[in-house]
Amino acid sequence: MSCSQHFADQADAIARRQSKVVGIDPDTMRNRVRSGRWQRLQRGVYAAFSGDPARETILWAALLRAGPGAVLSHQTAAERYGLIDEPSPLITITVPAARNPARTKIPGVVIHRSDAILRTRHPVMLPPCTRVEDTVLDLIEIAPTFDDAYRWICRAIGRRRTTADRIRLALDARKKMRWRREVEIALGDAEGGALSVLEYRYVHRVERPHGLPVAHRQARIRQSTGNRYLDNLYEPYRVCVEVDGTAAHPADEQWRDKRRDNANAVIGIVTLRFGLLDLGDRRCETAASVATLLRRQGWTGSPRACGPRCAAGFLDRG
Repeated sequence: MSCSQHFADQADAIARRQSKVVGIDPDTMRNRVRSGRWQRLQRGVYAAFSGDPARETILWAALLRAGPGAVLSHQTAAERYGLIDEPSPLITITVPAARNPARTKIPGVVIHRSDAILRTRHPVMLPPCTRVEDTVLDLIEIAPTFDDAYRWICRAIGRRRTTADRIRLALDARKKMRWRREVEIALGDAEGGALSVLEYRYVHRVERPHGLPVAHRQARIRQSTGNRYLDNLYEPYRVCVEVDGTAAHPADEQWRDKRRDNANAVIGIVTLRFGLLDLGDRRCETAASVATLLRRQGWTGSPRACGPRCAAGFLDRG
């Protein structure tokens, strides 16, 4: 590989230890920094120019400082895959478990260690990065709540960066995994179209515990103006449950919800709309409302109580 190609591949970042590879001795590198032609980005790592470094150059500098085998991971890998919209202020890197990349703290960098880095590293991506499926699983491991964990699954599948099957394969390759059973179930829900935390809560707190029929998730409705997608459509009964509600949208965007609800009414679909609170402490009342409307529309089943004080259970008794 030529010197110019090496610089190009690393976004013009270079480590002092690479002097033999690029044919520039360490003293010459230091002199270029002193003269202002180059600049120091990390200890022993330089940018071969004097202007403001691009994000990719900064990432390369952090990787070079961390040493051989280092890859971008967690939030920084999510940034590279478009799973987050703004760069994290800290760069997250994973190195082989046996390595101690820096006895002193690397400025602006969080280091993780893994004994599976060769398996989880993307085979060709530059800068080196964990595969998108393993990135999702790494983020699930450090998520503060399962709702936060599920958001990563939703983003990865919803933004079409990967599939539920590929995440399952990566999950199967891990001996240890936080929330393994919950993740397996969540992948099935996401695959079925529950691509938001609110939709996940509707399925697991309202629909399933109360014995409601299974809705069609992200049901496509064709219109002359294009396709619309409904969160939960009970197609045989022409009932739609939307789980964003006014709490999810600022006031100046709520007209869109009303327009969608009106469009549903025109084609004979009755819409119920619920927000965050309706899927929490009020989930039994929400189930009762859905069950009442479904019965009115022809459902012959009965909701079941999820507990002794469940409001949905009173419908069956009455």
